[in-house]
Amino acid sequence: MKKYFLAFSVLSAAIGLGLAGGAAAQTATTTTTTTTTTTTVESTRLTTSYTTFAGSGSNAQALVTGLRGGTSVVLVTPATATAPAVQTTFTPATGPMGWGNVNIALALAQAELTKAGITNPTAADLQAALNGGTITTATGTVQLSGVLAARASGEGWGQIAKSLGFKVGEVMGQAKAHGPLPSSDDIAHGPKTDKADKLAKADKADKADKADKVAKADRPDKPDHVAKPDRPEKPERPDKPEHGR
Repeated sequence: MKKYFLAFSVLSAAIGLGLAGGAAAQTATTTTTTTTTTTTVESTRLTTSYTTFAGSGSNAQALVTGLRGGTSVVLVTPATATAPAVQTTFTPATGPMGWGNVNIALALAQAELTKAGITNPTAADLQAALNGGTITTATGTVQLSGVLAARASGEGWGQIAKSLGFKVGEVMGQAKAHGPLPSSDDIAHGPKTDKADKLAKADKADKADKADKVAKADRPDKPDHVAKPDRPEKPERPDKPEHGR
């Protein structure tokens, strides 16, 4: 009877472990699937919203993917009857960003170019509006600082919008129709990683400077060099007596 009971206990434990493992695997799969689905939905939504602005679906996808991951963006200005296609490549100055930040960055770039009279921007215009550069308008050449460059320098989206002559609320209202919005902290402040990195470097430099000063203060002065005394002259040896013959 004991043998049967022991076998039953072992079998029950094995079944329990199997069920637990299956549940954990199912949870992990569900989490991965949910994350992937969310990413796909947001990416598709933003790409669709900015296709006209970017000039093509592939350009919009390149912008959304590149800004999201902080990776290289390859844009193409289609060929015309008088000019061949032109490819423009750049890497976002900000590094990886959340979906809300991607959305507001593109919305600000679009607003700035529209304000300058450019409603069908070339790939070079898009790069200038995002990373900085020059654009050619009806009144001449204009230098743009780039919304991503400003963001990378530590500015919040509200400050960036103000410097471009916009109210952040108005830009947010336009961006809301395209996708998620940035957090209130992102609107008011620059990237947290940038601030933390700057503070860490400043703190490290300050500690190193203090340690150097303490080390110099604790170091005793070198004693004055003491001259060695002159060696006494050796006495002359007496002549050896002559031996008797």
